Parts: sequence; C-alpha cells; structure tokens
Amino acid sequence: MKYRKKPVVIEAVQFTLGNEKEVSDFVKGISLSMGIGEDNIVCEINIPTLEGVMTAKPNDWIIKGVKGEFYPIKDEIFKETYERVD
Repeated sequence: MKYRKKPVVIEAVQFTLGNEKEVSDFVKGISLSMGIGEDNIVCEINIPTLEGVMTAKPNDWIIKGVKGEFYPIKDEIFKETYERVD
C-alpha cells in the first residue's frame, strides 16, 4: 500500500548568521542555548524538542509543529518537503 502525507501548514523561520533575535522571538519563551564561534558569531542554536535537544546550524529552518513544538530541519529537506503559502 502507498500513503500520502496529509497537507499541513506550518510556521517556520530560517536561521541565518545574524538573525538570532528573530529565531528567539519565533520560539517565544523556549530557552535556547547558542554556540558562539569566531568573531562572536552564533554558529549553532540548541533547541529543546519532543525527542531531546537538537542543533540548528546556519541555513537550517526552525519549524513550529502542529502541536506547538519546535524543531530544526536542514534546508535541503525543508525545500523538498514544504512550499511557501501566503
């Protein structure tokens, strides 16, 4: 048998170098830990998820799931899985 994933509209923001505040505002109230690299640039964000802490690196997307949970997803997978709706 074959199955199709149900269409779901999600909210997401892409983590880029310099938009840590936008990511932090997006996850509202969830405590994030940020890894600082050279030149004091945030090079990763640790996000508590239902499966444990997951790490987002620049260009990864942060997704808000259907139950209000957050988790990171790689850019390539995001682009294959989701399309923008307005």
